[in-house]
Amino acid sequence: MPALVVLIPVAAALLLVTVVLAPLSLLFGRSGRRWQPQRLALYALMYLVADLAGVLAAGVVRLRCLGGGREREERLTTLNYRVLERLLAFLVACSRRLFSLRVEVDPPIPSITDRLRDGMVVFARHAGPGDSILLVHGLLCEAGLRPQVVLKQFLRWDPCLDIVLSRLPHCFVPRRAEAGTSDAIGALAAGLHPGEALVVFPEGGNFTERRRRRAIGWLNRTGQFRRAARARRQQHVLPPRMEGSLAALSGAGDAGAAVVFVAHTGLDHIDSPTRLWQSIPLREAVRATWWSVPDHAIPAERPARESWLTDQWSRVDAWIAHEWNEPAPAPPAVP
Repeated sequence: MPALVVLIPVAAALLLVTVVLAPLSLLFGRSGRRWQPQRLALYALMYLVADLAGVLAAGVVRLRCLGGGREREERLTTLNYRVLERLLAFLVACSRRLFSLRVEVDPPIPSITDRLRDGMVVFARHAGPGDSILLVHGLLCEAGLRPQVVLKQFLRWDPCLDIVLSRLPHCFVPRRAEAGTSDAIGALAAGLHPGEALVVFPEGGNFTERRRRRAIGWLNRTGQFRRAARARRQQHVLPPRMEGSLAALSGAGDAGAAVVFVAHTGLDHIDSPTRLWQSIPLREAVRATWWSVPDHAIPAERPARESWLTDQWSRVDAWIAHEWNEPAPAPPAVP
């Protein structure tokens, strides 16, 4: 908390410096590619302000829900989701203003709750800065679902995420997954209720070509040659990590929850600070799609489930290739 308060004047000072340098940006910046320092510094400032506001709001919520009891716990959860919703709406609005962010989803996000009224497990591709924010924003702010997110342990360094998410159903995954991690993910999925969505990123991290090659190498070293061969054919995704994903599938079956897959493209090329700089403002929209899989189409045995999950991930890869106009087959029909 003290570090956060210190960082806000730092970001404000950075913004002031970039404003002073604005004439140089106008003189030497390429047409349509000016003001990158100002945009980035202003977003950093807005993010830090939102983080501080979230910490303060979480403190107020805690004071309003002192004591025990089921009703107070439910009210605490509801109010913390409201805090999260407003913070995400603010950050996405800032991204639209500063980076010309546009998001196009087909089918539209609200239709997910029309077609799927039970709880759901959402398996999403992870590629590009801010894609997880956009996904959770879509589920919470547009679909009206309560997301439960599986995310990396190091994100607890963000004070707001640490405080707000610790009061909501979630799972922080350490860098080296521990034995109980899969059990925790499975328990979250098994406890889903209507209107709730467990968000899982099966790849375990943002897609980059380097990570893809490293993952294929690991599969070969561990004797998983068939999975390695399939991963080589998938050009735009990392091979899914099986333990947590299969635990989520098992839990979904226990809870009667739907299984949904999300594919997107538009931010995946931003995989370095240089490309981030070159991409501002965004010239193309972030495009996304999703599909659900009925219970009867999900195999019961583990080997068959692993193959089935890889098939779904191949569909994600094919959809991206199709969006990029690459010579790849169109996505297969919904099973």
